[in-house]
Amino acid sequence: MTIRVGICDDQALIRDGLRTQLAMVSDITVVGAAGDGQQALDLARREQPDVLLMDIQMPGMNGIEATRRICADPACAGVRTIILTTFDLDEHVYGALAAGASGFLVKDASPEDIVHAIRVVADGEAMLAPAITARLIREFTRRAPTVRHDLDRLAALTDREREVMTLVAHGLSNAEIAATLNLSHATVKTHVSRILTKLGARDRAQLVVLAYEAGLVVPGP
Repeated sequence: MTIRVGICDDQALIRDGLRTQLAMVSDITVVGAAGDGQQALDLARREQPDVLLMDIQMPGMNGIEATRRICADPACAGVRTIILTTFDLDEHVYGALAAGASGFLVKDASPEDIVHAIRVVADGEAMLAPAITARLIREFTRRAPTVRHDLDRLAALTDREREVMTLVAHGLSNAEIAATLNLSHATVKTHVSRILTKLGARDRAQLVVLAYEAGLVVPGP
């Protein structure tokens, strides 16, 4: 299956560099590029990319607002956003996580890391494993107010589903969860799908936020 990718960055050099790198990958096709948030929103609606690489700081509509609008637009339901950030602790990334971003990359990431992130997010698993994302999630949940109604939402989960959600929040992939709980990969995928449906969450990244906000997982030091 070919993964359709969009690129949004206000620097033409970065857009062209990413396009060149991705053009060498057989299972990835770049379907368009944008220079600001509004163009990214138009691109998402027009081309319906599987993954949209999104810069944060741009003129006009920034990447956070564009991500929020894309994630809230039913016409873009299949579009997953990966945030591109210059610094691994850019404070603006916290807002992007809340807006619905499915992953993060620093702009100096290697081509291999970029391709890996695109494949992971396109597969619906969110880019949660790298240490950068773990730190971002912990900091985000320290800053964000606890949402008490999420406790009620978690009440709809079975004990096994809570267990799976906890492991998702720790950044484990489906394969790692399967090995940890001695379950089949298919069973774990079914559990994750049911959790997403019960909680009305868009993807695994939102499950992580919900898990921390509801106290299912306690942020580390």
